[in-house]
Amino acid sequence: MQRIGSIFTPSFPPEHLKVATLAAEAAGVAELWLWEDCFRESAFAAASAMLAWTQHLRVGIGVAPMPMRNVALTAMEIATVERMFPGRLIPGVGHGVQSWMAQIGARPASPLTLMREYVPALRALLAGHELTTAGRYVTLDRVRLDWPPAAVPAVIAAAEGPRTLRLAGEVADGTLLPAGWSPRRVREARQLIGEGVDASGRAEPHETIVFVVTAFGERAEALARAEAEVSQWVAPEDGLVLAGSPARIADDVEAFFDAGASAVMLQPAAAEPGLEGFMAQVGEVVRLRAAR
Repeated sequence: MQRIGSIFTPSFPPEHLKVATLAAEAAGVAELWLWEDCFRESAFAAASAMLAWTQHLRVGIGVAPMPMRNVALTAMEIATVERMFPGRLIPGVGHGVQSWMAQIGARPASPLTLMREYVPALRALLAGHELTTAGRYVTLDRVRLDWPPAAVPAVIAAAEGPRTLRLAGEVADGTLLPAGWSPRRVREARQLIGEGVDASGRAEPHETIVFVVTAFGERAEALARAEAEVSQWVAPEDGLVLAGSPARIADDVEAFFDAGASAVMLQPAAAEPGLEGFMAQVGEVVRLRAAR
């Protein structure tokens, strides 16, 4: 099922999180994601608060950097939140920004090797297995969660480069594409992800979640384009941002679904003047698409 949601980015301080979260649920936005960016806001503390404030909202972590977190700790965090709020957490992990990882002394020499070891170990721990492994980055000796989730959540991996896209398809349950991907590039990414899924031999569906910078209202085009320029995306082209009225965005977002996205998360620009209003507009996009 195709989904539209939104994102609370760490461009906004933590004290704005509650207002944005409640506005999202009130507007009928079923899914709200957040980031764990250095050195701004943590993922699981924020996710737990968001889930406690709401009744139905699903919360995605897009993403927790693997180099920062021992895989056993990540599994414990996910399992704890999942057991408290069953079925409402979407955990995601990624390489992290390498310059930030270097700042904290955690930059891996081979991010791909880390992902290849980390994601399968995380999935195994969440499934309740006892795990012993001695890899380059992940070393566990008879580790098993005492309180694994009753239902194992899908683990999402963020990816950008071709090798990481293939690997995410191979080892994760879904792939997250950050903002800056046009529908054309999403289609190309889906091809690479599919190669990894085929290599895994797993038959379960593999979803692709895409973040898209979005702006509403009279200043929408200027706001969205400014975000694209500041972000310095490597392939500026049409379709990198969504801008305009909810009706226009409900039309334009179809290009991402046609390209193979299973979920599109509308990301406010860093200069977005009002998160409450933004979430209300996202909710209108959701309603317009549901009415078709």
